[in-house]
Amino acid sequence: MVNNMKRDVKDLESQLRLDEGEVLYAYPDKLGYLTIGVGILIDKRKGGGLRKEESDFILKNRTSLIIEEVKRRLPWVSNLHFIRAAVLYNMVFQLGVDGLLGFKDTLKLIEAGNYEAASKEMLNSLWAKSQTPERAKRLSEQMRTCQWQ
Repeated sequence: MVNNMKRDVKDLESQLRLDEGEVLYAYPDKLGYLTIGVGILIDKRKGGGLRKEESDFILKNRTSLIIEEVKRRLPWVSNLHFIRAAVLYNMVFQLGVDGLLGFKDTLKLIEAGNYEAASKEMLNSLWAKSQTPERAKRLSEQMRTCQWQ
């Protein structure tokens, strides 16, 4: 019975994909409500949204992908204390890997172990001055001190 149930659930999922389609970004459905994935209503106006467990799963998945990608693109990050590496992962979460790679001088300073100068250089950016200044200050301090902020 359990094996049949697993197969039946897979068949249901296939049917839902066929009927709903699958879109990997938020889009308005035919009634104009925000939807994502396989017809998952996320529009608050209609009572939609993610459950906490779904949000946790997405965060864990994205965090793992970010760590993997940063280590692939900047292999020296593996030599950093995790608290300092987490600054870069946090930045990638907001800016994307290519956005982080735009911080060329900062990254050179971090790779060289000059965390004091790197923390100052982080604040010398559009990101720190106008996009998310409080976040930038906290992460700059975390880079400098190697302590969670």
